[in-house]
Amino acid sequence: MQINHHNPPTLHRNPAFTQVVTVKGPSTLVFVGGQNAVDAMGNIVGDDLSAQTEQALRNVIAALKAINATSDNVVRLAVYVVHGQDIRNAFAAAQRVWGARATAMTVLIVAALANPRFLVEIEATATVEP
Repeated sequence: MQINHHNPPTLHRNPAFTQVVTVKGPSTLVFVGGQNAVDAMGNIVGDDLSAQTEQALRNVIAALKAINATSDNVVRLAVYVVHGQDIRNAFAAAQRVWGARATAMTVLIVAALANPRFLVEIEATATVEP
């Protein structure tokens, strides 16, 4: 399986994301449900967007690890941020946990999430070899 990241010269280039991701070869698609800033005991970690983004991404990584995958297998992220938050704090936190692994990404600003204390929720789509 080969995962390729493409940034056409006619589209904006940003180190935080990739415009297009392709997967060649046999693979299994993996969908990681929305992860929030909750630890293994169900406690909310952090009261600010930065801390919550770090925990949500750690949860995505933990979910991937459970199926012997890593963030390198991720082809798309969807990030939901509660209205009124400074998105730059989420990007800075992502760099600390996720690193420089740009992938296709959608960031949505939403009115609220399932728990009023949640500030961010992150979904991932990955591909792994069968």
